[in-house]
Amino acid sequence: MQRQLLGGSDLEVSRLGLGAWAIGGSWKYGWGSQDDADSIRTIHRALELGINWIDTAPVYGLGHSERVIGRALKDTSERPLVFTKCGLVWDDAHRVSHMLKRSSIESEIDASLRRLGVDVLDLCQIHWPNPDEDIEEAWEALATLRERGKIRHIGVSNFSVAQLERARSIAEVTSLQPPFSMIFRDVAEEILPYCFERGIGVINYSPMASGLLTGAMTRERIRSLPDDDWRKTNKEFKEPKLTRNLKLADAARAVAADRGCTVAEVAIAWTLRHPAVTAAIAGARRPEQVDGVAGAAELELSDAEVVVLEAAIERHSE
Repeated sequence: MQRQLLGGSDLEVSRLGLGAWAIGGSWKYGWGSQDDADSIRTIHRALELGINWIDTAPVYGLGHSERVIGRALKDTSERPLVFTKCGLVWDDAHRVSHMLKRSSIESEIDASLRRLGVDVLDLCQIHWPNPDEDIEEAWEALATLRERGKIRHIGVSNFSVAQLERARSIAEVTSLQPPFSMIFRDVAEEILPYCFERGIGVINYSPMASGLLTGAMTRERIRSLPDDDWRKTNKEFKEPKLTRNLKLADAARAVAADRGCTVAEVAIAWTLRHPAVTAAIAGARRPEQVDGVAGAAELELSDAEVVVLEAAIERHSE
């Protein structure tokens, strides 16, 4: 699988990374119950196919995603790069809140290292820029932890250009993790060009829009989602947005049929063609789901195929 340097770092990442949100299992913002054995097999399958990095966060399953990854890493001959995040914490009642204070960041990193069973995090990212007034304190804390050898590189997620500027005035930003897909395209206007011009790596999340652009999502499937799957009540999975989103999936389906690939691979490849995007995060819960997305790393859409997809986006834009 093709690899590319992430920003100004020495991290050579495959153009597809494995997202570990769903393997956190059932929690307030989870994807429903998940079998840990399936999760471990999924991680191992991703590594077999050339994916060399995993993206997770402490809050995914309230520590469970990181623990499962730690178990999976014990059975691998070559450790993949491990990316995690900080800035979301929970209490004994499982209430999640934003926190960017230095002491909290330091505690989070130590806890992530223990759960993952590693000595150093390859990349740690501020999950959300909230509270905004504490961004500088959190970024200084991460820079200090990097100097202490607990983190190799530091990045951010969901930051605006103004917030990136504030962080960069303190320490280099290795990467940004924004949402980017055929459905969520706002970052292409200002944020992606900003990153491209300044050499900030981009690892976009939700290139398949949480399943809407996989070709497998239907109204019937949405109705059958378990109550503890956050998508069941999300506005993108309801009208009037749902019809638009499924029509974009249909456009990708037409391209996929001609290319002999999956709808998901077309959706991911559409994001990878942006010059600012280093790599995309593809979430998976079962090994066969990894098989259905891995080809995106090598799939280069033709100009004609891009025209088809862009025309669909234009027709169904809000």
